Amino acid sequence: MSSTEAPERFEYLQSLVTEFQDTDSEEAKEQVLANLANFAYDPKNMEYLRELQVPDLFLDMLTEENENFVEFGMGGLCNLSMDPKCREVILQSGGISLVTNCLSNRREETVLSAVTTLMNLATPATRPQISGPGILQCMLRFSLAESPRLRNLAAVFLQDCCSEEQRRFCIRGGFAFSAPVMQS
Repeated sequence: MSSTEAPERFEYLQSLVTEFQDTDSEEAKEQVLANLANFAYDPKNMEYLRELQVPDLFLDMLTEENENFVEFGMGGLCNLSMDPKCREVILQSGGISLVTNCLSNRREETVLSAVTTLMNLATPATRPQISGPGILQCMLRFSLAESPRLRNLAAVFLQDCCSEEQRRFCIRGGFAFSAPVMQS
């Protein structure tokens, strides 16, 4: 990134955050959130987005009634959660419980982003919370879903975030779980 590109990039992102804060139009806010979520995909923007407190903005969106706000906020968090410093901000802000609440959202994109975000937030310290009984049962249900995307992502979650012992417990506990086969 050139030295002239960096200030322009920061200023542009700052103008988006300001527009979100200043507008009363829900449609304009949705567009800004969608743009910010897309910018959160680029590692060049992570430092700027942290400085502008965009992770907190996305977390705030998870409790909104507007489903587009929730979807774009969750998508943005999913993108940010790949960055170790953003991951730490999300964790310090109580992000696991907010993300977990999105697992029951009726929009598949929101749920897929929530599952992926939980996987990205999984560390040795957070794994007990992320693979707790409630989330585990939810992933087991998802592993039987009609949607191949959700079914396959749940299978990856169960494989990567849960121990063999946890999976065996589910079988003994009568949960409907057999190692899902990935399908496209």
